[in-house]
Amino acid sequence: MRKYETIFILQPDLAEDDIKIVTDKVQDVVASYKGAFHKLDDWGTRKLAYPIRKHPRGRYYYLRFDGGAQLVAELERRLRLDERVLRFLSVNITDQPEKKAPERKPVAEAPEAAAEAAAE
Repeated sequence: MRKYETIFILQPDLAEDDIKIVTDKVQDVVASYKGAFHKLDDWGTRKLAYPIRKHPRGRYYYLRFDGGAQLVAELERRLRLDERVLRFLSVNITDQPEKKAPERKPVAEAPEAAAEAAAE
């Protein structure tokens, strides 16, 4: 099975019930095509680079799953038919290296201590 990421943008003014319907539909497609569902994140409402269907903002969702080509084709077909979805993009990430969490830098010294060290 290949690894995929799909990001889709919903209309910003949808009710929670409508959002739940779309996200459940996405999860059902992955399950019905025997895909492995990993993650569905709500990235929130953001300003779009340009208006899409007269919407200057959109609600972003990130989907991570494993599956085959038929799964991706069916998922994109259903997203294309849904009027609540403004845009979507699916990417094959099978050959991409796993991303590690960025290391946090140690907290810098207090400004007073740094000033004293520089004076010496």
